[in-house]
Amino acid sequence: MIGKEIRLERIIDRNTGKTVIVPMDHGVSTGPILGITNMKDAMSQVADGGANAVVVHKGVVARGHRKSGPDMGLIVHLSGSTSLSPEPNAKTLVCTVEEAIKIGADGVSVHVNIGDGHEKEMLTDLGNVAHTASDWGMPLLAMVYPRGEKIKDEYDVGAVKHAARLGAELGADVVKVSYTGSPESFREVVEGSHIPVVIAGGPKMGSDRAILEMVKGAMEAGAAGVSIGRNVFQHPNPTKIVTALCMVVHKNATVERALNFLNSNEGGARETSR
Repeated sequence: MIGKEIRLERIIDRNTGKTVIVPMDHGVSTGPILGITNMKDAMSQVADGGANAVVVHKGVVARGHRKSGPDMGLIVHLSGSTSLSPEPNAKTLVCTVEEAIKIGADGVSVHVNIGDGHEKEMLTDLGNVAHTASDWGMPLLAMVYPRGEKIKDEYDVGAVKHAARLGAELGADVVKVSYTGSPESFREVVEGSHIPVVIAGGPKMGSDRAILEMVKGAMEAGAAGVSIGRNVFQHPNPTKIVTALCMVVHKNATVERALNFLNSNEGGARETSR
């Protein structure tokens, strides 16, 4: 499994064992929203800030390839749905592991919404992708959320614990879940999963402090990092917010230190090395 180990080091920092991932796969679900209209620029800004990896769909890999500047890992997202669908929570596979390998992926990702009426199909897809990814030595990020008719609160710690454990049980190497609101509750999520857990950024938040406090709480609970999209690429300065996140995730910086950096005249700079 040396191939998987090598690829994992391109999406998880080999020195800290932590990661800052920026998902930019939103074009399929919501269209060319603010921040990801020009993918090359968007990817350059987060790379300059020190992001460990981005998540994108297969069709924008070539458009986002920068040919210069800092390196970062590439995770190709294999599933999708649109906000225009009558069933937007029902994800379907739109790419294969083999396609992702051909375009240079360091990892692949699959989205599953447990509790949805189409859960059975999504679990089948996750299981099949996990099998193929294992054969190829390709790291798999499972994005698992409690969303659907039976879910009353998608941030409920019991539901999120279930989501994280499901990803681990079905063969993912990293699982992405929602933050449950406190270090104490999220620690239960981390302890229930035997693979690295990263938190989602969720909807656009109202302040930098709120973002950084959420990340700090997750890290205190034992999270392996973050996978934050809109709160990064729609930030007034995506490069600096990524650097601030790297300070918290990789350097154990306080929220105040990261905020001071954001409010300073310092430019974004890479906080990690591979």
